[in-house]
Amino acid sequence: MEGKQQQHQPPAGRAVMGAASDERRSEDGKDGAGCETLGRPLGPTPSQSRFQVDLVAEGAGRPAEELRKASREDGAAGKGSEEAKGRFRVNFVDPSAGDESPGEPGGGSSEGGNVSFQNGGDTVMSEGSLHSGGHHHYYYDTHTNTYYLRTFGHNTMDAVPRIDYYRHTAADLGEKLIRPSLAELHDELDKEPFEDGYANGDEGTPAGEATASYTPDSKGVVKFGWIKGVLVRCMLNIWGVMLFIRLSWIVGQAGIGLSVVVIGMATVVTTITGLSTSAIATNGFVRGGGAYYLISRSLGPEFGGAIGLIFAFANAVAVAMYVVGFAETVVELLKENGALMIDEMNDIRIIGAITVVILLGISVAGMEWESKAQIVLLVILILAIGDFVIGTFIPLDSKKPKGFFGYKAEIFMENFGPDFRHEETFFSVFAIFFPAATGILAGANISGDLADPQSAIPKGTLLAILITTLVYVGIAVSVGSCVVRDATGNVNDTIVTELTNCTAAACKLNYDFSSCQPVCQYGLMNNFQVMSMVSGFAPLISAGIFSATLSSALASLVSAPKIFQALCKDNIYPGFQMFARGYGKNNEPLRGYLLTFLIALGFILIAELNVIAPIISNFFLASYALINFSVFHASLAKSPGWRPAFKYYNMWISLLGAILCCIVMFVINWWAALLTYVIVLGLYIYVTYKKPDVNWGSSTQALTYLNALQHSIRLSGVEDHVKNFRPQCLIMTGAPSARPALLHLVHAFTKNVGLMICGHVHMGPRRQAMKELSTDLAKYQRWLIKNKMKAFYAPVHAEDLRDGGQYLMQAAGLGRMRPNTLVVGFKKNWRQSDMRDVETYINLFHDAFDIQYGVVVIRLKEGLDISHLQGQELLSSQEKSPCTKDVIVKVDYSKKAETDTSVAFAPSFSERTTTSRKDSKSQPSPLNLTDQRLLDASTQFQKKQGKSNIDVWWLFDDGGLTLLIPYLLTTKKKWKDCRIRVFIGGKINRIDHDRRAMATLLSKFRIDFSDIMVLGDINTKPKKENIAAFEEMIEPFRLHEDDKEQEVADKMKEDEPWRITDNELELYKTKTYRQIRLNELLQEHSSTANIIVMSLPVARKGAVSSALYMAWLEALSKDLPPILLVRGNHQSVLTFYS
Repeated sequence: MEGKQQQHQPPAGRAVMGAASDERRSEDGKDGAGCETLGRPLGPTPSQSRFQVDLVAEGAGRPAEELRKASREDGAAGKGSEEAKGRFRVNFVDPSAGDESPGEPGGGSSEGGNVSFQNGGDTVMSEGSLHSGGHHHYYYDTHTNTYYLRTFGHNTMDAVPRIDYYRHTAADLGEKLIRPSLAELHDELDKEPFEDGYANGDEGTPAGEATASYTPDSKGVVKFGWIKGVLVRCMLNIWGVMLFIRLSWIVGQAGIGLSVVVIGMATVVTTITGLSTSAIATNGFVRGGGAYYLISRSLGPEFGGAIGLIFAFANAVAVAMYVVGFAETVVELLKENGALMIDEMNDIRIIGAITVVILLGISVAGMEWESKAQIVLLVILILAIGDFVIGTFIPLDSKKPKGFFGYKAEIFMENFGPDFRHEETFFSVFAIFFPAATGILAGANISGDLADPQSAIPKGTLLAILITTLVYVGIAVSVGSCVVRDATGNVNDTIVTELTNCTAAACKLNYDFSSCQPVCQYGLMNNFQVMSMVSGFAPLISAGIFSATLSSALASLVSAPKIFQALCKDNIYPGFQMFARGYGKNNEPLRGYLLTFLIALGFILIAELNVIAPIISNFFLASYALINFSVFHASLAKSPGWRPAFKYYNMWISLLGAILCCIVMFVINWWAALLTYVIVLGLYIYVTYKKPDVNWGSSTQALTYLNALQHSIRLSGVEDHVKNFRPQCLIMTGAPSARPALLHLVHAFTKNVGLMICGHVHMGPRRQAMKELSTDLAKYQRWLIKNKMKAFYAPVHAEDLRDGGQYLMQAAGLGRMRPNTLVVGFKKNWRQSDMRDVETYINLFHDAFDIQYGVVVIRLKEGLDISHLQGQELLSSQEKSPCTKDVIVKVDYSKKAETDTSVAFAPSFSERTTTSRKDSKSQPSPLNLTDQRLLDASTQFQKKQGKSNIDVWWLFDDGGLTLLIPYLLTTKKKWKDCRIRVFIGGKINRIDHDRRAMATLLSKFRIDFSDIMVLGDINTKPKKENIAAFEEMIEPFRLHEDDKEQEVADKMKEDEPWRITDNELELYKTKTYRQIRLNELLQEHSSTANIIVMSLPVARKGAVSSALYMAWLEALSKDLPPILLVRGNHQSVLTFYS
């Protein structure tokens, strides 16, 4: 596709980009070929190719200037197409042109039957679009004008880097464009150069569809900046009712010093969590869902699904908590003024219900209204704090009896140390304060409504933590410096005469409050309304309390539905799918609002929030713990995709934060912590069991890979030992779904023990086979997982089966996890097949032995290959693998390619499927008896085997593989009731001795057996009718060189090396008779066995012809139950040493 601009004489077959520009188009809206361009849609339909390479007729030696002239005069594309000499034009269509000039001529290219293509972004940044703002339809010629190709000095289809290539298909930020695939750049050009219609497999979507992106109407969508969206919300949530009611009590109990420590400890936990949140939020685009989104995309759906549900629930119940806090304050005011409606409890319910309905109305009105309400509430809150601060500098004499004296060193010194009362401790005080610090995710929870979450969440969250902490510390120090712990409120408690036994700070200020101790009415320890008392204008503090509770309630009422909607959209819990729907421009979760409202209302009416409060705090803490753990986990996994823009985090500090969160959970309430762990674990197990079909590239996946890689490398440094030998099988299955019996039987003895690789050799034209390789890899690996097969699928392309087998045997596996045993099915129809295929099949055995592999041949009398019954497509239509779509390639291949290119390298590999896809989709016809038996046999190893026999004919010592495989079978659940019977060869006069020797050997190997039979008559001559049947079977494959001239016989043997010579037949007569005789013995002793495992006879390479060896295997294994012919590589796989 590339050529120097200076070249004037391209070789035949060169693809050039069409030399035309907007100015060169004719005035009536037609191109050079004379076809209409008006009314054509921009870009291709899904069935069209993205790139059209048109033949262009040009003289081989004409210079570029002449070509440009010619294109102006008569349109080079159409007129000379009959005399085209391999030149091509590639038409680029700018995807943005359709929006900017929809009615312009040239909205699409339509040269005489040609198909235009939409190249995602190759020419979008052209000079025309940058400067002129004119039309955006460009043709480029390799010998004339080019766009950015000038920059690079040569012509190319390659696209320059652009953000739109990296978007998801339905990105709501912009258009998803598809870059040219490697095939489009690299494949040879022909009449259909890019016939697959697919891009790089990113989404499995035809390119034309992929470029038609989802672009929502941006008008009316409300997006917040970092101040309005994060800072304000976090500050309002953190400054709860605790600031006005409980902080003074905490200072009284813990003293100024320890109160600052309590605030500092809470701040450490929230700051670490804030840093972790910032790291995750800046590691890629953040959608709606807040904490759920951050955790699920980092740790996967299991943790995300568990936390998402309890976090949404915690926010819903938190609405009730805050509303009840508000209602209690209102009822307190009503009580003071004697205006209760019914009684305290019912008044709280009534006011709470009315309040939550009003909050619901604000939320449903939309995020803009909710945001305005938050700003108003913040202003009130700041005024209330300012009111308190001003009040501390105005000590009135009327407030002194209640303990407020203004800033005094004596009070500061007295209140600096702790004075725990009523069984309170440092940790109990910490547990009471900590929920005040749990609002740090208020901004992250509406991540979907932020204009730039990556910037807003770190800035807003961390600044909110800093500001609120300073305010908490400032107020704690202020109130501790101004107010004494105990006061009577009695004006008459002034000191007239100096008391010698009074050492309290109040005494030094001429007040004696000792008369009311230990229980006084006023002071830090006794009066929760200290801040109202200290403030300059007390009603403003009440307004601050209302603001703090209502703002937190409003934030939680908005957060819960947004988180729940994100959870439902991911379909983690299918039963909640109805709550995924959003309404209006902002995709508001109205159903979620209603559900949150009902939960909150229910808890308000219950009004037992003292029990619920610690559980909710623990739910929040569990979320914080997992956010911290997510950062640690992602850093530990070393995934290249973990690249947070926020750099001020540390994996070990995040781990410390996670541990601190877990500790604080127990400090707050141990039973609530345990309950939280049980709920999270239960939900985790449920989601793990349901296995949602999502792939978010979580750090769990990355860590799994890293662990596998590290263990593989560590394993490669460990020498093999006979005690740790395990059969690691390379099974030549072809398409795994085609031979289920082969797969299930091998899986029975490799599952959780050894490696199992399903080899599949694709033959035929390389280009088509390469496409099949990539699609099959994802498709069949998915099939194996779906069918709970612990196996790998390994496809290769080769000229023939033998080459493919050699590639697999040499290259399959990794480090020590490499196959050591080749498993093939018996070639049942070998007599009807092309004998070259039989030669290839037998050569596999020779190759395996050469590479020091063991060999297992599996034969079922019904056969193994069921592909002709159900086709190669066993994947359900619901499977969403990005590569499962079939690629239909219409290419005229040579005669060699007339057969199926994905012929299985497996049993019956010559039984090639000729059924077309159209036939396979037609109504299935009833199966004949043979096919029905084949289908039944293909599932026999999936069933429980019952109390039957596994007969082991261990005739030759191959290192013990023949004995190890049946033992491994009996360790599996389906085979555990089967008994092993061992058959060995021996002499008639030493049967007892041989039996005892074998029993001793098996007992040393610790292998249980039910019986040992010594066969003394193996070498007896077989029956005449069986010998005759064998001779009849091999007759078509004999050379009969004695009846031919020497030259003719030698030529025939050279051309057909598989033929059986008379000399060979005579030389191996004894071995031939042994196979026939063994079949007679097998029929006699093992016809009722569930499965037979027998030593595979070995044929000397170059001495025994393929036809004779195949005839031996046929004679040995015909008309028997399922039989495994096994031959190890003659290295010990069993040992009796410890």
